[in-house]
Amino acid sequence: MKLTFTCVFFDELTLKELYDSMVLRQEIFVVEQNCAFLDADGKDQEAYHCFGYEAEGKLHAYTRLLDKGMAYPEYASIGRVVTSAASRGGGWGRALMEYSIAQLYEKFGQQPIKIGAQEYLKKFYGSLGFVQCGEGYLEDGIPHIPMLKD
Repeated sequence: MKLTFTCVFFDELTLKELYDSMVLRQEIFVVEQNCAFLDADGKDQEAYHCFGYEAEGKLHAYTRLLDKGMAYPEYASIGRVVTSAASRGGGWGRALMEYSIAQLYEKFGQQPIKIGAQEYLKKFYGSLGFVQCGEGYLEDGIPHIPMLKD
């Protein structure tokens, strides 16, 4: 499987992209992780959205890019990082994050990036240059840690 990555601002999203991203986010964050939370948090409208589609038009990977001050007062952020269950193990999570980091720098300028990472992914994000920068916490019942990439 080959994915093609794109990144667009909210106002440029097609209806298909909007729908596909909401479906993937709900499939993984709500259903798979059994976590009831309000995914539509009011930040999508001010964000860039990165997509990884296969040639047949199925969305397999997604992130949301937030400028400084939107998620953290002093940092830009990458959030809603998600890959479909069908695409895991093929390196698409890494490709998605590398693409998202490059897009964040292109859209908002080279700057530190802070994320709220699910704790079990600490090694993965560490391999991308993120380091833990605070104490762990529970978010919607899931252990998270703050991580920073300078």
